[in-house]
Amino acid sequence: MTIGFPRIRSITARDRKDLLIGLLFASPWLIGFFGFTLYPIVSSFYYSFTRYDLLREPIFLGLSNYIRLLTDDGDFRIVAYNTLWWVVFSTPLGVLSAFLMALLLNTKIMGRSFFRAVFFFPSIVPVVVTAFVWLFLLNIQYGAVNATLQSVGLPIVPFLSDPNVVKPTLVMIHMWAQGAAMVIFLATLQDVPASLYEAATVDGANALRRLWHVTIPIVSPVILFNTVMSFIGGFQYFTLPWLLTKGGPNQATEFYSLFLYRNAFVYLRMGKANALAWMLFIVIIFFTVLLFRASGRFVYYAGGSR
Repeated sequence: MTIGFPRIRSITARDRKDLLIGLLFASPWLIGFFGFTLYPIVSSFYYSFTRYDLLREPIFLGLSNYIRLLTDDGDFRIVAYNTLWWVVFSTPLGVLSAFLMALLLNTKIMGRSFFRAVFFFPSIVPVVVTAFVWLFLLNIQYGAVNATLQSVGLPIVPFLSDPNVVKPTLVMIHMWAQGAAMVIFLATLQDVPASLYEAATVDGANALRRLWHVTIPIVSPVILFNTVMSFIGGFQYFTLPWLLTKGGPNQATEFYSLFLYRNAFVYLRMGKANALAWMLFIVIIFFTVLLFRASGRFVYYAGGSR
C-alpha cells in the first residue's frame, strides 16, 4: 500500500480575495502588534547589548551591561535587596489582608454593604490621589496619624523619612489597598457549597477547622492566582514609592522599577535600562514558573487532585 502526501489545493482568485479582505479587517491589530509590541520588544533586546543615550548611535558592547550590573554596580545590589524584601513581605501580607477582608464580608455582619464599599474603595481611587492622601496622613509635622499618636502620649513616628520604617509603611498601605483581590476572594467564598460546611459541622469541626479543611482548600486556586499577580506586581512596584518617597530616604525604597526609570529617562542610559528590563523579565518568568510548579502540592482543583 502506497502512502502519498495529501494534495495541496491551489489558491484560487476567490481565496486570495478572501485573504486580502481578512487581512484588511485585521490590519489595525496587526499594525499595532508589529509597531507597538513586537518591534519594541526586539529593539529593547538589541539595545540591552549596547551603550545608547538616544542622542548618538548605539555602540554594541555585548554582555557588558549585564556583567557590570551583576558584578560592579553597588546601587544594583541595594535595589535588588529592596525589591526582594518588598516581594517577600508584600505578597503574602497583601493576599492575607484581601482574604481576611473577604472572610469578614462573607459573614452576616451588620452594615455589610457599607464595609464592602469601604474596603473596595481604595481600588478605584487613582493612585496619585491615594499617594497625596497618605502624604497628608503620615506627615511628621501636621499629619493626622502623628497628631493622634501625640494626643494619646505616644512619640511621633517618621513613617516616610526613616529608612527603617518606610518599607513597613508601604507594606501597610499595600495591605489597605487590596479591594480588587478581596472581590475575587469574596466571589469564590460565596460559591463554596454549603453542604461541605454542614458535613464538617456534623463531623464536629469548629469554625477554625472548617476554615482550614474546607474554605482554604476550595479557594486555593484563587489564592494562587492572587499570589502570582501580587508577586508580579511586586517586582514592578513603582507609582506609590515614586510619589511618596522618590526612592528615599537613603535609597531605602529604591525599588527595581524606580532604578530602571532613572537609568532610562533621567540618566539616558538606555542600554543599561533595557538590560535591567530583560533581567526583570527573566526573574519574573523564573519565579512564576516555580510558583506554578510548587502549587501542585497545595492547590485543590475540583474534580482533580491536589
